[in-house]
Amino acid sequence: MRKKVILVCEECLSRNYTTTKNPAKTGERLEMKKFCSTCNKYTIHKETR
Repeated sequence: MRKKVILVCEECLSRNYTTTKNPAKTGERLEMKKFCSTCNKYTIHKETR
């Protein structure tokens, strides 16, 4: 069963994106390079707990 996760910007800490992941296959936290509308640039977004 897929789990819903929230992605947070590393620089400004705003919660911009939601996505899903399969916890059986992905044990560690997700990291994606996404566009942050607050920073107005592409930054690394990490999964929150």
